[in-house]
Amino acid sequence: MNASSANTPASTALVDALDALLPQTQCTRCGFPTCRDYAQAIARGEADIDRCPPGGTAGVDALAERLGRQGKPLNAEYGSELPPQVALIDESACIGCTKCIQACPVDAIVGTAKRMHSVIADECTGCELCVAPCPVDCIAIVPIASQPLARAQVLARARLARARFDARTARLAQADAAIERSTRGASAPPSDAAITPAATPPAPPPPITRSAVLEAIARGKARRATRESP
Repeated sequence: MNASSANTPASTALVDALDALLPQTQCTRCGFPTCRDYAQAIARGEADIDRCPPGGTAGVDALAERLGRQGKPLNAEYGSELPPQVALIDESACIGCTKCIQACPVDAIVGTAKRMHSVIADECTGCELCVAPCPVDCIAIVPIASQPLARAQVLARARLARARFDARTARLAQADAAIERSTRGASAPPSDAAITPAATPPAPPPPITRSAVLEAIARGKARRATRESP
């Protein structure tokens, strides 16, 4: 990276081109919250091209070619290139806390509060962001191939991941806008025309007992201790 290029403006076209070369796992391993943020940093000269383990060495080479630079190895500080992987939830231990759903950048986990969650394997990018928030340690990251994917396969997965990430981002923005509108309107008295009969709320799910939560946490601690033991 040329230090003199740091903090220079980046064109949208260049950012788009660099973003299109990234695997769209949104894993944050590069040190940025999204793949596009990383692309913007590269375009501005604020980050080097060797920070993306999911993209692999071929991804670094693709970024280098686009920028007219020499290729280079992945920076081991940010991780190593691995075969594709997905999250797997131990459904017997899941307590339905929804923390993994909130963490998933591509909406690849389904479930509702206090109900068992499951991963949609074909949609999962293997970003690992769901692992740390899980209070009962019931999520494992497992490989789905023995070797890293070919470049064409990485880009094919990236197209799907980008579409799902964009859809989730739009959904969350709409939800935030709806909350803001509701908050603004809460202080205004409703007109007669606006008053409608309240819909019957759905029956709440049965509560999770304290003993069930404690048992799930104990199982999670036992699994963690087993993995960390020499």
